[in-house]
Amino acid sequence: MEIETERLSFRRYRDGDFEFLQSLLANPEVVRFIGNGNTRNRDEALEFLYWIYRSYRETPDIGLRVMVREADNQRIGHAGLVSQLVDGTEELEIGYWIAPEYWGQGYAKEAASGIRDYAIGKLGKKRLVSLIQPGNEASKKVAQSVGMSLEKEIAMGGKDVCVYALKVE
Repeated sequence: MEIETERLSFRRYRDGDFEFLQSLLANPEVVRFIGNGNTRNRDEALEFLYWIYRSYRETPDIGLRVMVREADNQRIGHAGLVSQLVDGTEELEIGYWIAPEYWGQGYAKEAASGIRDYAIGKLGKKRLVSLIQPGNEASKKVAQSVGMSLEKEIAMGGKDVCVYALKVE
């Protein structure tokens, strides 16, 4: 998965990124609208990294990638395409997490746009989703800015989730 945008590049996680990943997973602001909203300890963060590595082996063209700001090679979050089971249907989700110190600078929209373009242009995908918890207004705006619209609300993992979808004709 080779993606570059105006200000960002995306690369696979490596062992040296563990502390960065753990800092995201340990930050209550970052995980507030992710999964059950709970932070993760070191062991749980390591489990998450192993899950990312497994996803690379199983589906090399998709998965979460470290988001790197080109100007200074700074890691600012991660983003990618993640396979999700939504109401019994396999879907491909555009996902993104940004470290709080980089919020409000357009990076999530830029990342989501680049990932959307990769999924459609390089992988030939005709449908993409973003799974967003109802209170996450910033992510709803990002989804809408890349052409997604609210399709339905469902319960997933004990949480209400808004399914934003983009269908390519």
